[in-house]
Amino acid sequence: MATIGMGDIKKGARLEITGNPYRVTEFQHVKPGKGAAFVRMKIKNLQTGKVIEKTVHAGDKFDVPELEQKTMQFLYDDGEFLQFMDTTTFDQIGLTHEQVGKDTFDFMVDGMEAEILFHGGKAISVEIPQTVVLKIVETPPNFKGDSQGGKKPATLESGAVVQVPFHVLEGEMIKVDTVEGKYLEKAK
Repeated sequence: MATIGMGDIKKGARLEITGNPYRVTEFQHVKPGKGAAFVRMKIKNLQTGKVIEKTVHAGDKFDVPELEQKTMQFLYDDGEFLQFMDTTTFDQIGLTHEQVGKDTFDFMVDGMEAEILFHGGKAISVEIPQTVVLKIVETPPNFKGDSQGGKKPATLESGAVVQVPFHVLEGEMIKVDTVEGKYLEKAK
């Protein structure tokens, strides 16, 4: 198994600590006036999403986790599990709402492709594209005198609610940032 040392740590690097896969979200090389240099980093547990801080000294080594990423299609929500299908083998897996995460599920629609990360043959995280095009199914109508810079709530076909400018109407397709959960522009 490959290892990663203090000098190899950078943003996005993946490492395994006590059998759990982590991704480095922030790091800082520190060279104090006295003593040896070290790295202070924030790492995100890929299974739980929890972020912790860790200090790494010279000579510390971590295993690189064996992760597999598959593109899968979201089929439907059966109430208990969200069903995904491997687009090459047509195998299906069911993941709970907790495994997928509310922030991700809010922007998912049937037929959407998602990147699913596996560790030890078990699905640990689901990522959807950062921008998606969704239809507005409900939003208040415009009224004469609405300000140019104002916003109003709009419910999307996925069930998510985002703030949109007053000129955006029900039935229109919009581009949404799934990470920030906000309106970007009208879809062309």
